[in-house]
Amino acid sequence: MIDPQSDTVRPPLGLAMRSLLRADAIVLLRNRVSATLSILLPIVIVVATSLGARTARLGGAELTIGLALTIGLITSCVLGYSLNLAHDREVGVLQRLRVTPAPTWMIMTSRLCVQVVTNLIASIVVVIVGVIVHGLTPTVGQYALVLAVAVLGAAVFLAIGQALVGLVPSTSAVNAIGRVLFIILVLLGIIGSTGILGDTVKSISGWSPVGALMTLFSDVLGGAAWNNQDIYSLLACAGYIIGFAFIGIRWFRWETR
Repeated sequence: MIDPQSDTVRPPLGLAMRSLLRADAIVLLRNRVSATLSILLPIVIVVATSLGARTARLGGAELTIGLALTIGLITSCVLGYSLNLAHDREVGVLQRLRVTPAPTWMIMTSRLCVQVVTNLIASIVVVIVGVIVHGLTPTVGQYALVLAVAVLGAAVFLAIGQALVGLVPSTSAVNAIGRVLFIILVLLGIIGSTGILGDTVKSISGWSPVGALMTLFSDVLGGAAWNNQDIYSLLACAGYIIGFAFIGIRWFRWETR
């Protein structure tokens, strides 16, 4: 005779994943400030740089749109995702999710999937506004490549955000450090890429997460042939994903204590 108390039936993985995806999507939609900033800020950059000679100073329309897309990804992932994850850990949401039948890997996968889909939608909106404002005519293939680079960029900055939460236990500290990282990455992308601070800083900027993604976005939107710089940028992004994801997984804690 089987003891019913010892016979634990785990629900289907598909049902658990759908429930987590629905819950994470609802939470993200309710956080209107983060969702709005990830779309509104890049659009403001695209429109503002279309006025006068600002576009030429930043390297052209393609590079400007690439910068706007990258800033949107940083806002959504490094600021939004990391802060939400740290907050849920601090108030005990993650601990409560761990006692549900859903595996721990599924809990994190659901959050990451919702974040990537949100970033894709935001990137589509920004690209459409950018090509209209700057008068570009990308092909369907270029649009598809832009979305592929957007997924790559989301993976890069989500890995950075995950590493930040893994290394920093306090929500307030994650918020403060995330803002500092945002400023450093954006300034490195904007100022460093122009060459104002010299060739050394420009070279460092090109290898940074922002510089690598701006290069890929610019070449995809401009229809440029695949070159060594694109290969190096792709390898740099892959290195950032692997390195920061390892840190974020290795040192991540489900509770603050």
